[in-house]
Amino acid sequence: MRLKINIMTHEIASYFGYAASFFIILSFLLKDLRKIRLINLIGCLFFVIYGVFSGMLWPIIIPNAILCFIQIYHLIKKG
Repeated sequence: MRLKINIMTHEIASYFGYAASFFIILSFLLKDLRKIRLINLIGCLFFVIYGVFSGMLWPIIIPNAILCFIQIYHLIKKG
């Protein structure tokens, strides 16, 4: 039973990783700065989740968490 849970967690982590990559790439295609920050924020959040589900990958979690705070700051400041 334990092995099955680990496999499902790894599979779920992969989906979050792919979604994160999609949103980061999408943010580079937009022109409106507010939309860029929002879409990038979603991608960064997904990368944080991916890092946690993948076994606490700190080199992925830390910079993306920092970027989340930066994006939130600018979204609130401009809002």
